[in-house]
Amino acid sequence: MELTGAQALIKSLEAQGVEVLFGLPGGAILPVYDPIIDSSIRHVLVRHEQGAGHAAEGYAQVTGRAGVAMVTSGPGATNVVTPLADAMMDSIPLVVITGQVASASIGTDAFQEVDTRGITMGVTKHNYLVTSADDISDVVAEAFHLATTGRPGPVLIDFPKDVANARTTWREPGPVDLPGYAPPSVPESAAVQAAAELIAAARRPVIYAGGGILKANATAALHRFVNLTGIPVVTTLMGRGAFPESDPRWLGMPGMHGSYTAVTAMQQADLLVALGTRFDDRVTGRVDAFAPRAKVIHVDIDRAELGKVRRPDVPMAADCRAAIDALCDALAPLGLGAERLAQWIATLEAWRERFPLTYDRDSGTGAVPGTVKPQFVLEELRRLTPPETVLVSGVGQHQMWAAQFWRFEEPRSWVNSGGLGTMGFAVPAALGAKVGRPDKMVWAVDGDGCFQMTAQELVTASAERIPVKVAILNNAYLGMVRQWQHMFYAERYSEVYLSPDLPDYVRWAEAMGCVAFRVSTPEEVEPTIEKANEVDDRPVVIDFRIDSMEQVYPMVPAGASNDDIVVHPSQSGLAR
Repeated sequence: MELTGAQALIKSLEAQGVEVLFGLPGGAILPVYDPIIDSSIRHVLVRHEQGAGHAAEGYAQVTGRAGVAMVTSGPGATNVVTPLADAMMDSIPLVVITGQVASASIGTDAFQEVDTRGITMGVTKHNYLVTSADDISDVVAEAFHLATTGRPGPVLIDFPKDVANARTTWREPGPVDLPGYAPPSVPESAAVQAAAELIAAARRPVIYAGGGILKANATAALHRFVNLTGIPVVTTLMGRGAFPESDPRWLGMPGMHGSYTAVTAMQQADLLVALGTRFDDRVTGRVDAFAPRAKVIHVDIDRAELGKVRRPDVPMAADCRAAIDALCDALAPLGLGAERLAQWIATLEAWRERFPLTYDRDSGTGAVPGTVKPQFVLEELRRLTPPETVLVSGVGQHQMWAAQFWRFEEPRSWVNSGGLGTMGFAVPAALGAKVGRPDKMVWAVDGDGCFQMTAQELVTASAERIPVKVAILNNAYLGMVRQWQHMFYAERYSEVYLSPDLPDYVRWAEAMGCVAFRVSTPEEVEPTIEKANEVDDRPVVIDFRIDSMEQVYPMVPAGASNDDIVVHPSQSGLAR
């Protein structure tokens, strides 16, 4: 069958099972947009290329499949760099196709030309420049294989316009054969035995579970491991939902704004069983003071992570699920039980009782008149939405309040930007999440600063009938920056004030085709959320006027030891 390179590209995407594509056309990619008309693939027309990338990320995070985005050359390609970097940091499987000027024009500073491969080399798992239409099916097959196997990540295909217009004969892709690319799968038996011995000997162990659990579909294996050993669990920001948070063995989220119990348990542990996590600086605090008495078992599919930050006593390069299964098999004959950890569990329970997550409730009323407490909003939102709701967040104070005051019982129910911390992530990612899981209610929790960066994608949501719901925690500030200026810069608030009324979020949302509400008292919170939940044919936005001076607690100051965790002022006098 003879067809154009553009047709071959779309046919190759269909062959990979692609059902939805987020994109924005332009000159260089225009030939590829013609065969989309005849394709089974749904195209979602975004309003900015960054939105295409983040929507693809949201889709990938909730489905576990590769998200796909397509943009044009030059500024289209540079606008998608941020989602690529975001996906690289958080190990999100993406395939991004960028248009490129004709092959003969590459290097001549042609109109809308940039060196896309060079620009994206450091923020992709791999990238391609297609030089022949005959290579398209193999390149696409390799791209999806790379994006979704081993440690997942973004792969870019740069697609020149002349290759799109060239004629080729269609052929099915051959078997993917990439010499040198061999992600580890099963752990070495010696490492499993050494890890089992450390686990059996530990009396203050903690399982430190990260996003790798979700990537490996290892949540059931993790639950079996906890049942077998009795070891309590902390889950990182990217690992939320890997372990059911109603389980009393879940200690909370560790890190800069983690729970006191989770942070302190890691500090006092004699063993950390690190599963699919990379010892991020936001978790460790000052590395030389992190978990000083703990031995470390570190399981990760990426060998480069083993010893990168903390040297493990037992490194294990393996798929998380395979490693956990092997550990369970090694430990099962020992009959460990939880009795040996009774004293440790009692200590943890005492910390949890003494230092719960808290705030100055006052029935949810903010210290500033006409505002509500953000934590109260999150508690009510969680109470009033279905248990299987997918929660998406932007980045900043609202992200931390969402992580603290929500409980995740299922995997892939929490979508956020962890490693890169990308403001503007929430709205387009929520759009992608809803496309990926139309059966789920999807709420985005956003800040007013984040919302202003990508709110235009609500036009996409309205036009495409994607009924996402957005809760703006509007404190009229770049809140996390203001908090740092409050705590570490003598309250010198430089360039962080945004104004609560400019723009008018209700009128702006309505102009974008959304149903919109404003909430400024605690009494309005419940009925307004219930009204929003009843809308199922268009996006909904609620402008929650929250206390502008509210801080996120606990907090480990940057560069400090986790032992220096700052708790809520009401708990500051309690014995630790």
